[in-house]
Amino acid sequence: MTRTLMDAENTHQVFDWLWSSGQLSERDIERLPGLGIEAVINLALPTSPGAVVDEADRVTRLGIAYLQIPVVWEDPKPGQFHQFAATLEAFRSRKVWVHCAKNMRASAFVHLYRRRVLGESEAEAGFPMTEVWIPDATWRRFIDEVMREANPAHGKVPASRSSGSGRQTA
Repeated sequence: MTRTLMDAENTHQVFDWLWSSGQLSERDIERLPGLGIEAVINLALPTSPGAVVDEADRVTRLGIAYLQIPVVWEDPKPGQFHQFAATLEAFRSRKVWVHCAKNMRASAFVHLYRRRVLGESEAEAGFPMTEVWIPDATWRRFIDEVMREANPAHGKVPASRSSGSGRQTA
């Protein structure tokens, strides 16, 4: 895989089909088709610092699907993760870019997807979250709550999507 210079903070290529980052710039949005990105999931609020006001329009004009799941920093909800996971499954054969303001929400949601849906271990699923931040008490509770839902009696949920190859920072 090639390294791609993006303006977005904390940009990481998780798999050959999945990237995560902080807020995309207007220039970053224009670069997405060149990376083969077919869907963008934005977990930031429209009022987050640096938010591109017309981001949805800019992305969809490029023929890229766009979904915003506005996750309040102080109050992430398990239902928002479930919506995120269902969206990734809906875009199963596509390349997806997930972002928020600083890649903290996004990396936590990617971590949960890797644990809960792909069935990866904590160590495997740590990237890119451990490269970006250590979740505070609010986010640790959220992660634990989602994991308890996912694992009521056993350890893993069967993997339904290949993780693909490699991991890379950009």
